[in-house]
Amino acid sequence: MKILVTGGLGFIGSHTVVELQNEGFDVVVIDDLSNSSIEVLDGIQAITGKKPDFEQTDLRDKAAVQSFFAKYSDVSGIIHFAASKAVGESVENPLLYYENNIGALVYLLQGLQAKPESHFIFSSSCTVYGQAEKMPITENAPIQTAMSPYGNTKQIGEEIIQDVAKVSGINSILLRYFNPIGAHESANIGELPKGTPQNLVPFITQTAIGLRQQLSVFGSDYPTPDGTCIRDYIHVVDLAKAHVTALKRLVNKANADKVEIFNLGTGKGSSVLEVINAFEKVSGQKLNYKIVDKRPGDITEAYADTDKANNVLGWKAELSLDEALASAWKWEQKIRK
Repeated sequence: MKILVTGGLGFIGSHTVVELQNEGFDVVVIDDLSNSSIEVLDGIQAITGKKPDFEQTDLRDKAAVQSFFAKYSDVSGIIHFAASKAVGESVENPLLYYENNIGALVYLLQGLQAKPESHFIFSSSCTVYGQAEKMPITENAPIQTAMSPYGNTKQIGEEIIQDVAKVSGINSILLRYFNPIGAHESANIGELPKGTPQNLVPFITQTAIGLRQQLSVFGSDYPTPDGTCIRDYIHVVDLAKAHVTALKRLVNKANADKVEIFNLGTGKGSSVLEVINAFEKVSGQKLNYKIVDKRPGDITEAYADTDKANNVLGWKAELSLDEALASAWKWEQKIRK
């Protein structure tokens, strides 16, 4: 079965390509390389023994997407990662986010809609819940008004998929991630942000290796035990395996509805300072960090209720925060040699 992975050379995408190929799926990757590197293909091949088909395509280009579907008419499913994802950047440049995250989704669904039956796994986010009123967050938690254009594109994307599924042969699973971190145990692939990292863990590892002078901790007066934000940090390999599990659910027609929703997390929240302390423990590195002002768009805390993913999807996060941080540090050390 041929599966398209958009953004397949990115952080989560590349790990998912590995897990798909390990499970025998035939994978074709689309990536515009705007936030990834062509060398990731070699990392995937080193792990799996096989290099996926690759097309460098800008999904905002409707004609290019149509050409892709003409060339790869046997694609029967899509795992869609390709999107801009930095909260702060989306606040500063909302139109970039609406064009990239909504336009591309529409063109991909148009390509799938022509098929009598197809599968669509959507990379969504816990940002759709905004600052949820109750912890842990279940899939039934109210969708709050988005606190950033990025969060809004995920809400709109989910709505588009729901509407299209009603009138097409597309079956879909929306996976609402919490905070992916870590790297493959081989250190052949990992998180490699271009420019200044927008996420905590790559900023931690870049500070530890000496690439960044200081780590900024955004805010220390949140209503949490140590005053810093709390998030649910999930190992990227666990997250990647969840996509394969979700795809198999659709392929085997085990889904209960045309569109299903699952939270993907560990079910445990960790504060920024807890993550820093855990990293210092597993790496033996002392981090230079400083408390600075809060960022616009950041919420106080978010961690998942994982009951539905565990019991209905049949997936569970297996790897610990320490294991994720150790793998991220191993990756950072390898790429800076």
